[in-house]
Parts: sequence; C-alpha cells; structure tokens
Amino acid sequence: MDPRVALTIGPGMDMPIMHDSDRYDFVRDIGSGNFGVARLMTDKQTKELVAVKYIERGEKIDENVQREIINHRSLRHPNIVKFKEVGSFLPFSDVVILTPTHLAIVMEYASGGELFERICKAGRFSEDEARFFFQQLISGVSYCHAMQICHRDLKLENTLLDGSPAPRLKICDFGYSKSSVLHSQPKSTVGTPAYIAPEVLTKREYDGKIADVWSCGVTLYVMLVGAYPFEDPDEPKDFRKTIQRIMSVQYSIPDNVSVSEECRDLISRIFVADPTARITMSEIKSHKWFLKNLPSDLMDENMTDRYDEHEQPVQSVDTIMQIITEATIPPASSHGIDGYMTDSLDMDFDMDDLSDSELDIESSGEMIYA
Repeated sequence: MDPRVALTIGPGMDMPIMHDSDRYDFVRDIGSGNFGVARLMTDKQTKELVAVKYIERGEKIDENVQREIINHRSLRHPNIVKFKEVGSFLPFSDVVILTPTHLAIVMEYASGGELFERICKAGRFSEDEARFFFQQLISGVSYCHAMQICHRDLKLENTLLDGSPAPRLKICDFGYSKSSVLHSQPKSTVGTPAYIAPEVLTKREYDGKIADVWSCGVTLYVMLVGAYPFEDPDEPKDFRKTIQRIMSVQYSIPDNVSVSEECRDLISRIFVADPTARITMSEIKSHKWFLKNLPSDLMDENMTDRYDEHEQPVQSVDTIMQIITEATIPPASSHGIDGYMTDSLDMDFDMDDLSDSELDIESSGEMIYA
C-alpha cells in the first residue's frame, strides 16, 4: 500500500490541514541517510516529479535542519536543486494519527542521479567532460557565495544531474551550510574527510567560501583521475593518513592520466594549504582552463533567478520557522514512515579521541566534531 501522509499545523498557524494523498502520488523510495528517508512523488496537479525528504520530528530537527531549509530556500539558480516547500506530515493508514511525526521538505527531483555514480560507471572523465561539470559546479557555488552562503560539504554525492542529454549539474544538501548574514564565522569541523580543506581541521575560525574552493578542487581531481587526491592508495581507508596528506598537501596526478598543463596549474592553485594564498572563486572563473568552451549561459556574471516568478517558494520565512518549531516537538509514537524507525548514521567524533580501529571508515563518509 502506498504511504499516505497528512499535512498538519501547530497552534496559531493560519494554514489549512491538507492530506498529501490529495496532492502527491507516491512513486518509490529514492534514498535514506542521516536525515531520514527520501521519496519520489508526483504532483497530481502539475504531473511534476518531486523529491520529498522526510525527517523524524523531535531531536533530529536541529540547527542543521533549520539552516538547510532557510539557506536553501533563499537560493534560486539553475545549478542548485530547487527548493519548493516544507511541511509537517502525518502518516496514517485506516485512521488519521493526529500527532505529527515527520518534517517533510519538497524539492526538485534530479532524475540523472549523483555525479558520483556517473564517475563510478566511467572510471574517470575526459578533461573536456570534467571541465563541463566543473564549470557548472563553480557557477552554482559562486552564486551561493554571492548570496553570502558557504556550503561546507561539497562533494560528488551532493551534486546531482537533471537527466538531460547534456546534464545540468545540481548542487544539493545544505545541511552544513552557513550564511555570513545569519550565522557566525565557521569554526567547527564538518564535512567529508576526503574533501575537507586543511584550515577546517584546525578547529579555529575559517572562511567557509575559501574552504568550498578546496572541495571544488577535490571534485575536479576525482573527475579527472577517478580517485581521491589525498587518500593513501595503499591504505585508502586510513583516516589519519588522509588527514596528514591533506595538511601537508601531498597529492600527485598519476603518470597514466593525461591532464593538460593549464589544468594542472589550476589544481595546484586550488590545493594550497594557506587559505589566504589559495585561488579565489573569481580567479577560477577567469582562469584560462576554466574559460575554454564555457557555455554561454554560464557567462552571465549576474546570474541569479532563472526560474519563472510563479515557481518561487510560496511559504514565508515566518511560516517555515513556525513549522520547524512545531516539528521539534517529539512524536508521540517511535515509529517512522511505514512503521519503522530510521537509524541515524551521523558520525560525531573528535579525531584525537579515536582508536585506530574506529578510524577504519569509508573516506567518503561524513564527519562532524566541534
């Protein structure tokens, strides 16, 4: 039986109660992770496919969820997954359960899957194909920075494709993002080990925008080489070695991989330990290698809103904050969607407190420590 859920409201919220079975048809599950589960749904009115991200109410509705929603909502760019709406949803079968259990975020569905999957199938990309995707990545990240938002978890798994013949890249997952307007300067170590910049590991304040540049460089390297730049090839799961190699900027491009001198120059200017000496986003966009075959739609320095006005989010920040506040109230039932509790996959740890056995993790896994 297809899952059916109902949208509810908290005290004082002037919004109608709505069952999403009246608005969306369930298609299939499309993912799960730290956040909960994601499902592919069809909008009955527009026939549009959407991705709905479900997060269990209560302790999982934390500061990261709030930042993700508020920051993501403000971004409207062709290379960023489109945010649609957020609501508190109620699962029900024969009887409507009046106590809300989940927060649901409705977003654009990127049918082409992750860029990571595309690289896994190809092994590695040609330089031209890598540049095609890198140009789009830089366009999206540069826009985020212009909107005073740093992503802080840029990686292949957080870059989706729209499924068109010439795929449009879509940045997603703003759970670790920070706004320089709304939030303090970043100093916590968050992200994915293989992509983290050296300064992020120091536990001191850092510029999230410059750290994003490093992560973009890792993405470019992986597209070209088919491996992570700072992993020890003999011990790829040795977390400590990865960190050591990042801090000392120890990487190389294999002899059997053909990479032009211009591209090598760009990579060498990205992988600089001192963030003040690292190439900036504007300098990347004027680099000779980046400018080659640059699509005309990426040449607009003032690219902001490429969507029609009617596609803008209809929910105000106040409305969203009311829903988020309501969602922090723990559910009355411990059952998640379809009657099971989703397990948290967060890894919350301090590098100095881990034994060697605990460090045997996939380098693409997330890490968080204060």
